[in-house]
Amino acid sequence: MAVKVVEHPLVAHWLYVLRDRNTPPPQMRQAVDALVPLLLYEATRDLQLQTRAVETPLEATTGQRLAERVAFVPILRAGLGMVAPALRLLPEAAVYHLGMYRDEQTLEPVFYYDPFTGRPCHVDLAFILDPMLATGGSAMLAASRLKQWGVPKVRFIGLIAAPEGVDAMAKAHPDVDIFVAALDRQLNSRGYILPGLGDAGDRLFGTL
Repeated sequence: MAVKVVEHPLVAHWLYVLRDRNTPPPQMRQAVDALVPLLLYEATRDLQLQTRAVETPLEATTGQRLAERVAFVPILRAGLGMVAPALRLLPEAAVYHLGMYRDEQTLEPVFYYDPFTGRPCHVDLAFILDPMLATGGSAMLAASRLKQWGVPKVRFIGLIAAPEGVDAMAKAHPDVDIFVAALDRQLNSRGYILPGLGDAGDRLFGTL
């Protein structure tokens, strides 16, 4: 498993905006809109291409198009904030929403919405979208469900990860690469990332 912390001046800038406790929801969403394409750019660097004929306004030539069928799988609800910027980069991608909530006593994820049952898989590569990789529970469960559905290649895109979540994913899914803007210090006793940015869903959607 590869863990890629994307380093770039723009990533650092927008990450600062996300961390600032005074950043209101509109600017939080703006920061996510800016960060996701930068992360996805790195996460798609090795996508397979196919050579095809194309007619320009002047003559015939050849070019390359993506050969892989891509899907985005946001984990509700915080992952919703990452879908629009991801689709601007790959508008032909499918979107499958996974509904989970975290049991605040056990810190374990619980499914409440699964779109895959009874549906044939037509996806070559799925990107799990979730701002925070904290305990890793939701990401591990999502990766397991996608593999069970038949997706051959799965990757995770988030904003911030904790070492505990990265270690858990490495043990459960060593073939799932992780792309984030920052790898933070640790989790607190409630399973929140430190220094982190707080509750991503609440801060994105103004439900504090």
